[in-house]
Amino acid sequence: MPYKPQSEPGKSVYQPDVQITKLGEKIGDPVAAADFPEHILRFRNDRWDQSVGLDRLDEQEWLSHFGRFEPLPDNLDPPLALRYHGHQFRNYNPDIGDGRGFLFAQLRDHEQRLMDLATKGSGTTPWSRSGDGRLTLKGAVREILATEMLEALGVYTSKTFSVVETGEKLSRGEEPSPTRSAVMTRLSHSHIRFGTFQRIAYEKNEALMRQLVEYCLEQYYSGVQTDDPAAELFGKVAQEVAKLAGAYMTAGFVHGVLNTDNINITGESFDYGPWRFTPYWEPGFTAAYFDHEGLYCFARQPEALHWNLAQLASALRLISDSEPLVATLEGFPKAYGKAFTEHFCWRLGVRSEGFEADRDLVVAAEKGLAEKTIEIDQFFFDWGGAANLAKPDKNASEFSDFQSLMADRERSREPVSEYWRNASPCSMHIEEVEAIWTDIAQQDDWSALSGKINDIREMGQALRKG
Repeated sequence: MPYKPQSEPGKSVYQPDVQITKLGEKIGDPVAAADFPEHILRFRNDRWDQSVGLDRLDEQEWLSHFGRFEPLPDNLDPPLALRYHGHQFRNYNPDIGDGRGFLFAQLRDHEQRLMDLATKGSGTTPWSRSGDGRLTLKGAVREILATEMLEALGVYTSKTFSVVETGEKLSRGEEPSPTRSAVMTRLSHSHIRFGTFQRIAYEKNEALMRQLVEYCLEQYYSGVQTDDPAAELFGKVAQEVAKLAGAYMTAGFVHGVLNTDNINITGESFDYGPWRFTPYWEPGFTAAYFDHEGLYCFARQPEALHWNLAQLASALRLISDSEPLVATLEGFPKAYGKAFTEHFCWRLGVRSEGFEADRDLVVAAEKGLAEKTIEIDQFFFDWGGAANLAKPDKNASEFSDFQSLMADRERSREPVSEYWRNASPCSMHIEEVEAIWTDIAQQDDWSALSGKINDIREMGQALRKG
C-alpha cells in the first residue's frame, strides 16, 4: 500500500479537552511559567493554528497565552511538568522529567485527535536539576527548521507552534555566550513518552500503569479492544515507531538523541536538539558532537528505536505477559522494512508494488547512493521530478540497476508543481542552518528564515500533490 502522511491541517474551532488530569497527581507537578522581561513574537505557525481553533487570536492575545502563559479558556490551570524516567545513551536515569517545559493545554484538532500544547524554555520545574529552564533563540530557530522540513518530507513530527523571544541573556558552553533567549510551544499528538511508562514501572505502580495504558488506547488509538490492553497498546506503538524509523531514513534525517524519554507513545518525532540531515547516504553520519560511539548515527536509528521499544516492553511487563510483547518486538524488523520501502516509494513519487519489489528498488538505490556521487535530496529531486522515470539526466552508471527497475514503475503523482522546475532541490544542511542563524544573530534579519520556510512548504506541497 502507498505511504500516506498522517495528517494535514484543516479548519476547526477551539475545543478544549483536558484529559491528562484523569491520571491523577502522580503524572505531573503543577508549575508556573517564568516571568520574562520581554515578549517578541518571532514565529507563529499559520498552517496549524487553524487546526486547533486558535487562528483568530491577535498578536497580543497570542503573546498572553504563548509568552506569559495565561491559561487558555477551560484548559489546564496551572500547567503540569510531567514526570518520567529514561535511558539516556542507554544509561538509565531516574532523575529526569519536564525540566524546562510543561504541558500547557489539551485540545481537539480538526480530526478530533487529542492534541497537546507543550513548552520548551518556559522556566524551572521540580525536574530542572541544575538547569536554568531556559531555551536559546538559536535552539528555537533550529527546531522550527527541523519540524518544517520533516513535515514536508512526510515524517510524522511535532509542529513548532510558537516562538517568542524573551529578552534574557543565556550562557551556554556549546555556543558563543551570552546568547538570546526564547520560549517555544509545540503542538504534539501526545506528550506521553516511553519514559513515562518506565517511571511507573520503576515505582511498581500497577494501578497507574493500567490506567495509563487505557488512557493511551482511548485517546490515541481505537480504544481497548482486547483482554490484554498492554500488549495491544505495544503492538500499535511498535507499528508507528517502525513508520518513524522508515521515514527518518528516507528523509536522510539524524535525530541525534534517540533516548527513551525522547520517543512518544504515538510514534511522533519530537524534541530536536543536535539534529542534522546527512547530505550523502553515509551510514556513520552523526548529529551530536558528544555521540562518540555513533550510537544514534544515521544507519543505527532503526536499531535504536527497536531497543527503545524493548525498554517499553520491559516496563509493560508490570501488567502483561512477556510472550505477546516479545512477539511484537520480533516482528519489528519486518514492520520497519515495509515502512521504509513504502516511504521511499512515496518520496520518489512511484507506486508501491509490495515489499519484495520495493525492497529490490530501494537496495538498488542505496547501492548507487553509497558511492556518494550525488546527494540524497538531489537524487529524489531528479527522479521525483523527471519527465521520464527510466532516465533522468543527472545519474551515473552506479544507478544502472535502479534505473532498470524504475523503467516499469507507475507514478503515484505527476510532477506538475513549479518546485520541480527549480534549479536545485530544497535541502536543510548544517551550513544553511548556521547561515540563517548568523543573519538573525548579527543583523536581526529574519528574512532568510521566512524564505526558507516558504521554500520548504513549497516542496511539501509538491511531494503531497505533485
